[in-house]
Amino acid sequence: MYKIVRFFLFKFDPENVHYFTANLLNNILKVPGMKWLWRKMYSIDDKRLEKKLFGLTFKNPVGLAAGFDKNAAMIDDLSHCGFGFIEIGTVTPKEQEGNAKPRLFRLQEDQAIINRMGFNNKGVDHVVENLKRKKTKLIVGGNIGKNTNSSDAEYIEDYKTNFSKLHPYVDYFVVNVSCPNVGSMATLQDKDFQIELLEELKKINSQQNVQRPILLKIAPDLNTTQLDEVIEIILTTKIDGVIASNTSTSRGNLKTTPNDLDAIGNGGVSGQPVKNKSTEVIRYLSEKSNKAFPIIGVGGIHSAEDALEKIDAGADLVQIFTGFIYEGPGLIKKINNALLARK
Repeated sequence: MYKIVRFFLFKFDPENVHYFTANLLNNILKVPGMKWLWRKMYSIDDKRLEKKLFGLTFKNPVGLAAGFDKNAAMIDDLSHCGFGFIEIGTVTPKEQEGNAKPRLFRLQEDQAIINRMGFNNKGVDHVVENLKRKKTKLIVGGNIGKNTNSSDAEYIEDYKTNFSKLHPYVDYFVVNVSCPNVGSMATLQDKDFQIELLEELKKINSQQNVQRPILLKIAPDLNTTQLDEVIEIILTTKIDGVIASNTSTSRGNLKTTPNDLDAIGNGGVSGQPVKNKSTEVIRYLSEKSNKAFPIIGVGGIHSAEDALEKIDAGADLVQIFTGFIYEGPGLIKKINNALLARK
Protein backbone atom coordinates (compact mmCIF):
# COMPACT_ATOMS: atom_id res chain seq x y z
CA MET A 1 0.00 0.00 0.00
CA TYR A 2 2.73 2.48 0.96
CA LYS A 3 4.55 1.93 -2.35
CA ILE A 4 1.41 2.99 -4.22
CA VAL A 5 1.16 6.15 -2.10
CA ARG A 6 4.89 6.76 -2.57
CA PHE A 7 4.54 6.51 -6.36
CA PHE A 8 2.25 9.55 -6.38
CA LEU A 9 4.09 11.48 -3.65
CA PHE A 10 7.39 11.13 -5.51
CA LYS A 11 5.89 13.05 -8.45
CA PHE A 12 6.14 16.27 -6.42
CA ASP A 13 8.83 18.43 -4.82
CA PRO A 14 10.38 16.55 -1.86
CA GLU A 15 10.23 19.42 0.61
CA ASN A 16 6.61 20.23 -0.20
CA VAL A 17 5.73 16.53 0.08
CA HIS A 18 7.33 16.39 3.53
CA TYR A 19 5.02 19.07 4.90
CA PHE A 20 2.02 17.69 3.01
CA THR A 21 2.46 14.21 4.49
CA ALA A 22 3.00 15.67 7.97
CA ASN A 23 -0.33 17.49 7.73
CA LEU A 24 -1.98 14.43 6.20
CA LEU A 25 -0.85 12.18 9.05
CA ASN A 26 -2.02 14.74 11.59
CA ASN A 27 -5.48 14.89 10.02
CA ILE A 28 -5.75 11.10 9.65
CA LEU A 29 -4.96 10.62 13.34
CA LYS A 30 -7.70 13.07 14.31
CA VAL A 31 -10.31 10.65 12.96
CA PRO A 32 -11.81 8.62 15.86
CA GLY A 33 -10.18 5.21 16.15
CA MET A 34 -7.32 5.97 13.75
CA LYS A 35 -4.64 6.28 16.43
CA TRP A 36 -5.54 2.79 17.66
CA LEU A 37 -5.57 1.45 14.10
CA TRP A 38 -2.25 3.11 13.23
CA ARG A 39 -0.59 1.61 16.31
CA LYS A 40 -2.13 -1.77 15.48
CA MET A 41 -0.62 -1.63 11.99
CA TYR A 42 2.83 -0.34 12.85
CA SER A 43 3.67 -0.74 16.55
CA ILE A 44 4.87 -3.75 18.51
CA ASP A 45 4.54 -3.64 22.30
CA ASP A 46 6.85 -6.33 23.59
CA LYS A 47 9.04 -6.05 26.68
CA ARG A 48 11.69 -8.14 24.95
CA LEU A 49 12.38 -5.21 22.62
CA GLU A 50 13.19 -2.83 25.46
CA LYS A 51 16.76 -1.51 25.52
CA LYS A 52 18.35 0.09 28.57
CA LEU A 53 21.05 2.59 27.62
CA PHE A 54 22.39 5.86 29.04
CA GLY A 55 20.20 5.25 32.09
CA LEU A 56 17.11 5.38 29.84
CA THR A 57 14.71 2.61 28.85
CA PHE A 58 13.90 2.64 25.14
CA LYS A 59 10.62 0.98 24.15
CA ASN A 60 12.49 -0.61 21.23
CA PRO A 61 15.85 0.03 19.54
CA VAL A 62 14.49 1.71 16.38
CA GLY A 63 14.45 5.50 16.36
CA LEU A 64 13.78 8.35 13.96
CA ALA A 65 16.91 10.30 13.08
CA ALA A 66 17.17 14.08 13.34
CA GLY A 67 16.09 16.18 10.37
CA PHE A 68 12.61 14.78 9.91
CA ASP A 69 10.97 16.71 12.75
CA LYS A 70 13.19 19.77 13.07
CA ASN A 71 10.82 21.77 15.24
CA ALA A 72 9.37 19.03 17.48
CA ALA A 73 6.00 19.61 15.82
CA MET A 74 5.25 15.98 14.90
CA ILE A 75 6.34 13.97 17.93
CA ASP A 76 2.87 12.87 19.06
CA ASP A 77 1.85 11.83 15.54
CA LEU A 78 5.12 10.01 14.87
CA SER A 79 4.86 8.17 18.19
CA HIS A 80 2.05 6.08 16.67
CA CYS A 81 4.38 4.77 13.92
CA GLY A 82 6.19 2.27 16.13
CA PHE A 83 9.39 4.14 16.96
CA GLY A 84 11.23 3.46 20.19
CA PHE A 85 12.54 7.05 20.29
CA ILE A 86 12.51 10.23 18.22
CA GLU A 87 15.30 12.75 17.70
CA ILE A 88 14.26 16.32 16.94
CA GLY A 89 16.29 19.09 15.32
CA THR A 90 18.85 20.13 14.37
CA VAL A 91 17.89 23.07 16.60
CA THR A 92 19.69 26.43 16.57
CA PRO A 93 19.40 29.30 19.06
CA LYS A 94 17.76 31.66 16.56
CA GLU A 95 15.24 30.90 13.85
CA GLN A 96 16.80 30.60 10.40
CA GLU A 97 15.53 29.91 6.90
CA GLY A 98 18.36 27.62 5.90
CA ASN A 99 19.80 27.46 2.41
CA ALA A 100 18.05 28.61 -0.75
CA LYS A 101 15.47 26.31 -2.37
CA PRO A 102 15.46 23.84 -3.99
CA ARG A 103 17.58 22.09 -1.36
CA LEU A 104 16.16 18.56 -1.10
CA PHE A 105 16.50 16.03 -3.93
CA ARG A 106 15.60 12.38 -4.43
CA LEU A 107 18.01 9.97 -6.14
CA GLN A 108 15.45 7.26 -6.81
CA GLU A 109 17.83 4.94 -8.70
CA ASP A 110 20.09 4.98 -5.65
CA GLN A 111 17.33 4.94 -3.00
CA ALA A 112 18.95 8.07 -1.65
CA ILE A 113 18.41 11.73 -0.87
CA ILE A 114 20.69 14.73 -1.25
CA ASN A 115 19.95 17.61 1.08
CA ARG A 116 21.52 20.97 1.76
CA MET A 117 18.80 22.23 4.08
CA GLY A 118 21.20 24.26 6.24
CA PHE A 119 19.63 23.79 9.69
CA ASN A 120 16.32 25.41 8.74
CA ASN A 121 14.27 25.60 11.94
CA LYS A 122 12.19 28.01 14.02
CA GLY A 123 14.73 28.37 16.82
CA VAL A 124 15.12 26.84 20.24
CA ASP A 125 12.40 28.89 22.00
CA HIS A 126 9.77 27.73 19.50
CA VAL A 127 10.94 24.12 19.84
CA VAL A 128 10.71 24.33 23.64
CA GLU A 129 7.09 25.47 23.41
CA ASN A 130 6.28 22.49 21.16
CA LEU A 131 8.02 20.12 23.57
CA LYS A 132 6.00 21.50 26.47
CA ARG A 133 2.81 20.47 24.64
CA LYS A 134 3.77 16.93 23.65
CA LYS A 135 1.68 14.14 25.15
CA THR A 136 3.70 11.03 24.35
CA LYS A 137 6.08 9.55 26.91
CA LEU A 138 8.36 8.31 24.13
CA ILE A 139 12.05 9.14 24.58
CA VAL A 140 12.99 12.32 22.72
CA GLY A 141 16.51 13.39 21.81
CA GLY A 142 17.58 16.95 21.05
CA ASN A 143 20.00 17.44 18.17
CA ILE A 144 21.72 20.83 18.54
CA GLY A 145 23.81 23.01 16.24
CA LYS A 146 24.95 26.56 15.62
CA ASN A 147 23.37 29.37 13.64
CA THR A 148 24.85 29.74 10.17
CA ASN A 149 25.73 33.41 10.65
CA SER A 150 27.41 32.96 14.02
CA SER A 151 31.07 33.90 14.19
CA ASP A 152 33.74 31.43 15.30
CA ALA A 153 33.73 33.05 18.74
CA GLU A 154 29.98 32.43 19.07
CA TYR A 155 29.90 28.72 18.15
CA ILE A 156 30.24 27.33 21.66
CA GLU A 157 27.75 29.86 23.06
CA ASP A 158 25.23 28.72 20.44
CA TYR A 159 25.50 25.11 21.60
CA LYS A 160 25.36 26.15 25.26
CA THR A 161 22.20 28.19 24.66
CA ASN A 162 20.49 25.23 22.98
CA PHE A 163 21.64 22.84 25.68
CA SER A 164 20.44 25.00 28.57
CA LYS A 165 17.03 25.77 27.07
CA LEU A 166 16.26 22.23 25.88
CA HIS A 167 17.64 20.46 28.95
CA PRO A 168 14.35 20.19 30.89
CA TYR A 169 12.43 18.90 27.86
CA VAL A 170 14.56 16.26 26.10
CA ASP A 171 15.93 12.93 27.32
CA TYR A 172 19.32 13.03 25.62
CA PHE A 173 21.43 15.42 23.52
CA VAL A 174 23.22 15.02 20.21
CA VAL A 175 25.98 17.50 19.42
CA ASN A 176 25.92 17.92 15.65
CA VAL A 177 29.35 18.96 14.38
CA SER A 178 29.30 16.92 11.17
CA CYS A 179 26.54 18.34 8.95
CA PRO A 180 28.08 19.30 5.58
CA ASN A 181 25.47 21.98 4.88
CA VAL A 182 26.27 24.74 7.38
CA GLY A 183 29.84 25.85 6.61
CA SER A 184 32.78 26.14 9.04
CA MET A 185 33.32 22.40 8.94
CA ALA A 186 37.06 22.73 9.66
CA THR A 187 36.36 24.45 12.98
CA LEU A 188 33.50 22.16 13.97
CA GLN A 189 35.49 19.00 13.29
CA ASP A 190 38.68 20.15 15.01
CA LYS A 191 39.49 17.81 17.89
CA ASP A 192 40.46 20.53 20.37
CA PHE A 193 37.32 22.52 19.56
CA GLN A 194 35.12 19.47 20.10
CA ILE A 195 36.76 18.67 23.45
CA GLU A 196 36.32 22.28 24.60
CA LEU A 197 32.68 22.30 23.43
CA LEU A 198 31.80 19.01 25.09
CA GLU A 199 33.48 20.00 28.35
CA GLU A 200 31.43 23.21 28.42
CA LEU A 201 28.21 21.27 27.88
CA LYS A 202 29.21 18.81 30.61
CA LYS A 203 29.63 21.71 33.04
CA ILE A 204 26.07 22.84 32.38
CA ASN A 205 24.87 19.25 32.65
CA SER A 206 26.53 18.75 36.03
CA GLN A 207 24.66 21.74 37.46
CA GLN A 208 21.23 20.21 36.72
CA ASN A 209 19.18 17.99 39.01
CA VAL A 210 19.12 15.34 36.27
CA GLN A 211 22.06 14.81 33.93
CA ARG A 212 21.18 14.19 30.27
CA PRO A 213 23.25 11.81 28.15
CA ILE A 214 25.43 13.62 25.59
CA LEU A 215 26.34 12.04 22.25
CA LEU A 216 28.53 13.24 19.38
CA LYS A 217 27.28 12.86 15.79
CA ILE A 218 30.07 12.16 13.31
CA ALA A 219 30.45 12.02 9.54
CA PRO A 220 30.70 8.75 7.58
CA ASP A 221 33.65 10.07 5.57
CA LEU A 222 36.23 10.02 8.38
CA ASN A 223 39.45 8.08 7.87
CA THR A 224 40.90 5.79 10.53
CA THR A 225 43.14 8.53 11.95
CA GLN A 226 40.10 10.76 12.39
CA LEU A 227 38.09 7.90 13.90
CA ASP A 228 40.90 7.33 16.37
CA GLU A 229 40.54 11.00 17.31
CA VAL A 230 36.81 10.45 17.85
CA ILE A 231 37.59 7.61 20.25
CA GLU A 232 40.08 9.86 22.05
CA ILE A 233 37.49 12.66 22.30
CA ILE A 234 34.87 10.30 23.79
CA LEU A 235 37.29 8.82 26.30
CA THR A 236 38.78 12.21 27.23
CA THR A 237 35.46 14.00 27.76
CA LYS A 238 33.65 10.91 29.07
CA ILE A 239 30.49 11.77 27.14
CA ASP A 240 27.95 9.01 26.68
CA GLY A 241 28.33 7.85 23.10
CA VAL A 242 28.39 8.42 19.36
CA ILE A 243 25.88 8.57 16.52
CA ALA A 244 27.39 7.14 13.34
CA SER A 245 26.73 8.62 10.99
CA ASN A 246 25.60 11.84 9.38
CA THR A 247 25.23 12.38 5.62
CA SER A 248 28.15 11.94 3.23
CA THR A 249 29.75 14.44 0.85
CA SER A 250 30.96 11.60 -1.37
CA ARG A 251 29.39 11.06 -4.80
CA GLY A 252 31.09 7.73 -5.43
CA ASN A 253 29.30 4.60 -6.69
CA LEU A 254 26.03 6.36 -7.51
CA LYS A 255 23.76 5.23 -10.33
CA THR A 256 22.46 8.76 -10.82
CA THR A 257 24.22 10.31 -13.81
CA PRO A 258 27.05 12.84 -13.33
CA ASN A 259 25.00 15.41 -15.27
CA ASP A 260 22.06 15.03 -12.89
CA LEU A 261 24.38 15.26 -9.88
CA ASP A 262 25.98 18.41 -11.29
CA ALA A 263 22.52 19.91 -11.76
CA ILE A 264 21.68 19.18 -8.11
CA GLY A 265 24.94 20.61 -6.76
CA ASN A 266 26.39 20.09 -3.32
CA GLY A 267 24.74 18.63 -0.25
CA GLY A 268 24.85 15.55 1.98
CA VAL A 269 23.91 12.12 0.64
CA SER A 270 21.78 9.83 2.80
CA GLY A 271 20.20 6.45 2.15
CA GLN A 272 21.53 3.26 0.61
CA PRO A 273 24.79 4.74 -0.78
CA VAL A 274 26.07 5.43 2.74
CA LYS A 275 24.98 2.08 4.22
CA ASN A 276 28.30 0.24 4.01
CA LYS A 277 30.39 3.26 4.89
CA SER A 278 28.32 3.93 8.00
CA THR A 279 28.44 0.27 9.03
CA GLU A 280 32.23 0.17 8.72
CA VAL A 281 32.56 3.32 10.85
CA ILE A 282 30.43 1.61 13.52
CA ARG A 283 32.50 -1.56 13.30
CA TYR A 284 35.80 0.33 13.56
CA LEU A 285 34.71 2.42 16.56
CA SER A 286 33.29 -0.61 18.34
CA GLU A 287 36.29 -2.88 17.78
CA LYS A 288 39.06 -0.28 18.18
CA SER A 289 37.59 1.06 21.43
CA ASN A 290 36.80 -2.45 22.70
CA LYS A 291 33.15 -1.40 22.94
CA ALA A 292 34.04 1.40 25.36
CA PHE A 293 30.93 3.48 24.61
CA PRO A 294 27.46 3.02 23.10
CA ILE A 295 26.86 3.69 19.41
CA ILE A 296 23.63 4.63 17.64
CA GLY A 297 23.82 3.41 14.05
CA VAL A 298 22.22 5.34 11.21
CA GLY A 299 22.75 5.42 7.47
CA GLY A 300 21.17 3.43 4.66
CA ILE A 301 18.78 1.30 6.73
CA HIS A 302 16.06 0.32 4.24
CA SER A 303 15.33 -3.21 5.50
CA ALA A 304 15.41 -5.34 8.63
CA GLU A 305 18.62 -6.92 7.32
CA ASP A 306 20.26 -3.49 7.08
CA ALA A 307 19.37 -2.76 10.71
CA LEU A 308 20.66 -6.12 11.93
CA GLU A 309 23.89 -5.50 10.05
CA LYS A 310 24.40 -2.26 11.99
CA ILE A 311 23.67 -4.01 15.28
CA ASP A 312 26.04 -6.87 14.45
CA ALA A 313 28.73 -4.29 13.67
CA GLY A 314 28.38 -2.81 17.15
CA ALA A 315 25.38 -0.47 17.20
CA ASP A 316 23.28 -0.52 20.37
CA LEU A 317 20.36 1.36 18.80
CA VAL A 318 19.53 2.26 15.20
CA GLN A 319 17.84 5.22 13.54
CA ILE A 320 16.14 5.59 10.19
CA PHE A 321 15.42 8.60 8.02
CA THR A 322 15.73 8.05 4.27
CA GLY A 323 14.56 4.45 4.70
CA PHE A 324 11.44 5.77 6.45
CA ILE A 325 10.71 7.94 3.40
CA TYR A 326 11.32 5.17 0.85
CA GLU A 327 9.83 2.23 2.77
CA GLY A 328 7.21 3.83 5.01
CA PRO A 329 6.34 3.12 8.66
CA GLY A 330 6.10 -0.61 8.00
CA LEU A 331 9.92 -0.67 8.06
CA ILE A 332 9.96 -0.08 11.83
CA LYS A 333 7.72 -3.09 12.48
CA LYS A 334 9.83 -5.28 10.16
CA ILE A 335 13.00 -4.39 12.05
CA ASN A 336 11.40 -5.04 15.42
CA ASN A 337 9.98 -8.37 14.24
CA ALA A 338 13.45 -9.37 13.02
CA LEU A 339 14.88 -8.48 16.42
CA LEU A 340 12.21 -10.55 18.17
CA ALA A 341 13.03 -13.48 15.90
CA ARG A 342 16.53 -13.43 17.37
CA LYS A 343 15.31 -13.59 20.97
